[in-house]
Amino acid sequence: QGGTQIKDVVIKPDAPNTLLLDKHADYIAAYGSKKDDYEYTLSEYLRMSGIYWGLTVMDLMGQLHRMNREEIIDFIKSCQHDCGGFSASIGHDPHLLYTLSAVQILTLYDNVKAIDVDKVVDYVRGLQQEDGSFAGDKWGEIDTRFSFCAVATLALLGRLDAVDVDKAVEFVLSCMNFDGGFGCRPGSESHAGQIYCCTGFLSVTGQLHQVNADLLGWWLCERQLPSGGLNGRPEKLPDVCYSWWVLAALKIIGRIHWIDKAKLRTFILSCQDEETGGFADRPGDMVDPFHTLFGVAGLSLLGDEQIKPVNPVFCMPEDVLQRIGLQPDLLS
Repeated sequence: QGGTQIKDVVIKPDAPNTLLLDKHADYIAAYGSKKDDYEYTLSEYLRMSGIYWGLTVMDLMGQLHRMNREEIIDFIKSCQHDCGGFSASIGHDPHLLYTLSAVQILTLYDNVKAIDVDKVVDYVRGLQQEDGSFAGDKWGEIDTRFSFCAVATLALLGRLDAVDVDKAVEFVLSCMNFDGGFGCRPGSESHAGQIYCCTGFLSVTGQLHQVNADLLGWWLCERQLPSGGLNGRPEKLPDVCYSWWVLAALKIIGRIHWIDKAKLRTFILSCQDEETGGFADRPGDMVDPFHTLFGVAGLSLLGDEQIKPVNPVFCMPEDVLQRIGLQPDLLS
């Protein structure tokens, strides 16, 4: 037989198997209130994204009212720089990742008018390169994640026409691989995180027909391990965040019925912490807001009735996108 040992986890018989919604809401509500907490200060360099994770998961659980709207909107305004972009926290450098998070938060709160939208649009436009790709910030790292961040930000603002969409599409398609997947740049290996970004990008730009959905769907389904969990690429351990990236990509390309939903649900639920609330990457590990959002959002895509429907492209509640009239394409 030989072969390599499959990397996977074993789910213990006493692992949580029901959704502990109230515990998760309490965990997220308390997280931001402990401002001098070591863990909180440690995450300063991604504070803006942290707020997006926390608010989105609270909204999906119907608990958004427990978060401090005014304080959050003031924080966002204080993170917009003269160039139009947003930083993770006050005094940090602006970046496309945090600019998308800021716009997602303001969209959740129906308050995009709190910021200078034209300057945001100028900032995003200024990061597009000759070949259609996008840099994440003025230092210039190119990655298909940033192509997604750029078009997602502009679509939420209703300003997708501000960039050269055809060129942007051309670049993303040049990152498609023979296995149907996508990498961060042309020639880079396929990875579930990049595939989520590229299928999301093609959805927003109306170009999903360019994907080989059967080939890509097969690659994504092969991410499911015997435990039910999903990994990001071959030979890696499962992680709750991939239950979002892989599942959302499958939903976008119309192949979500190809995986074993019941086993994936069991894996996600086993990553909950029954004491503290929250989700970890794997059963028994430390919980954090990042994995808590992607665990809950994954369960929403799996059809959990206790959670609001989530949009697979924007990772935001469907009702929020309906309110602004945004309906990104999905393959059937």
